Amino acid sequence: MAQIEPTDSIFYFSISVPYTQCEALYSPAVPSVVMMAESGVRVQVPTNRLRQFITSDGVKGRFRMIVDQHNKIRAIERLR
Repeated sequence: MAQIEPTDSIFYFSISVPYTQCEALYSPAVPSVVMMAESGVRVQVPTNRLRQFITSDGVKGRFRMIVDQHNKIRAIERLR
């Protein structure tokens, strides 16, 4: 787990994308996805940051994203 700094923002979100739809994460036409965090805030995530979580089931789980004060993603972690 990444260390959280006092100036960081934390967003929690769940993803459930079947494997058959994960091909879109490799398309140059889809550089990022916008998701709704559990807090109700929309967060934009580059698709290349999600690729590491693709399994034979697709991308599924609850995630935590840590963003620094300059809106740069410091970490994305699967929680379950």
